[in-house]
Amino acid sequence: MTPFGTKVRELRAAHGISQKRMAAELGLSAAYISALERGRRGRPASGLVMQICGYFNLIWDEAEELAHLARLSHPRVVVDTAGLSARATELANLLAERIAELDEETVEWILAEIRSRGGPTDGPTH
Repeated sequence: MTPFGTKVRELRAAHGISQKRMAAELGLSAAYISALERGRRGRPASGLVMQICGYFNLIWDEAEELAHLARLSHPRVVVDTAGLSARATELANLLAERIAELDEETVEWILAEIRSRGGPTDGPTH
């Protein structure tokens, strides 16, 4: 799952729209919508994000949130630690090695801790 996929699924459910219907109305395949929601596709292009915003009549903060979630939704992340400290490299490698073992409570704690320290990736969360 990705944050973007989860949000799209929530929007569809809230509007009572099936994957098949949404796909047909957006000119996509239902398999693509399913893969996007389950995190089996890469980060969606900005044009698709805008198309989905229009489809669900999202404006302002809601559209900004969906775009932010799309930026955070690449299911295969590469972390470049070149030029960073040895501890930063250790953190990136340890997270990559153990992320599948983390329970949701721990994931939420890590996210909250990182977000509480600010930075350029702060933004709307869902």
